[in-house]
Amino acid sequence: MRIIRITLWAVDLTSHETYHMAEGKTCATVTSHILCLETDTGLRGWGEVCPIPHYLPAFAGGVPGAVTEMGREILGMSPFGVDAPMRKLDGFLQGHLYAKSLVDIALWDLFGQATGQPVYALLGGRTRKDMPLYHSITCVAPDDMARISKTAYQTGIRQFQVKLGVEGDWQADAERLTKVREAVGPGPLVYGDWNCGASRLQATRTGRAVAHLDVMLEQPCKTLEDCAAVRQATGLPMKIDENAHDLASLRRAHELGCMDAVALKLSKFGGLSAMRRARDLTVHFGAEICAECTWGSDLVTAASLHFAASTPHGSLMNTCDLSSYVAPRICPDAPNRENGRIAPPDGPGLGVEPDPEVLGPPILEIV
Repeated sequence: MRIIRITLWAVDLTSHETYHMAEGKTCATVTSHILCLETDTGLRGWGEVCPIPHYLPAFAGGVPGAVTEMGREILGMSPFGVDAPMRKLDGFLQGHLYAKSLVDIALWDLFGQATGQPVYALLGGRTRKDMPLYHSITCVAPDDMARISKTAYQTGIRQFQVKLGVEGDWQADAERLTKVREAVGPGPLVYGDWNCGASRLQATRTGRAVAHLDVMLEQPCKTLEDCAAVRQATGLPMKIDENAHDLASLRRAHELGCMDAVALKLSKFGGLSAMRRARDLTVHFGAEICAECTWGSDLVTAASLHFAASTPHGSLMNTCDLSSYVAPRICPDAPNRENGRIAPPDGPGLGVEPDPEVLGPPILEIV
């Protein structure tokens, strides 16, 4: 079995409400790229990547060029065993992990279909029926964020990510965390996320103001060293996100003592192959995992859910159904959240397939 055709689409995903983060970063309408790898047996594997502008060293405009560059290397590949072809691509094109991630996901989808196994089985086996979701709350006025958290709580959500830092006002951020905690009551997990947008001083002042609450902090500063300083000064547990992108960064965060939890994102690591290695190291370090990607719809959500379903007991903090935050939905039969939880798709491979009418005409074909 060999890959004989590569097809790429671009689909604009629009958030149900504009999503505000620190330093002026927003998600309103963002371009997601959908990849199909077709084999000489007729099987088709699907992948997706959707970088957020100005968020990480990745941009949507780079995806078609990178896929074109890798195209002749991808053609003729066998989907049986994904690590070897991905290492080959790493040697052929340096970096551009975000563009490699949708290739890697599509190869895992093909591998699963060809062997009749769901992706979670190939990643180590299913460890749970379903997974807890967190709900990410856009950084708006504190009272509005409390209202959003109450609405999500009523749907069964018990984990809440509170976006911080839009104004650079540590007191406003402390109020956000306080009001969300009050709105959802004791017990649910609440954590405040600056997306690298705070100084060490701002984050420390916010953390000390809410140190009496049961909250966690997420990636306040741009460096691991500053994040570690905030954790030490506030005594609050910390989740690392933007600074966790390879095995070396995970090891460094562990050494600094600031990785109580970590966001493992497909597009940061380059797909499921590298994420699997990162998962195993994170489990060894004793940190809890948020299994997700940067942004996207049903395909990248499905890949995240398979990854989450294979994560060992005691090591999965949560996952994210990115597809519920955007429109249109790309795969009509993809799973939906139910009572704050979600299960991976059924069937071999990813278990989902896009609606051709949603995809529209392709932007690139390589044969």
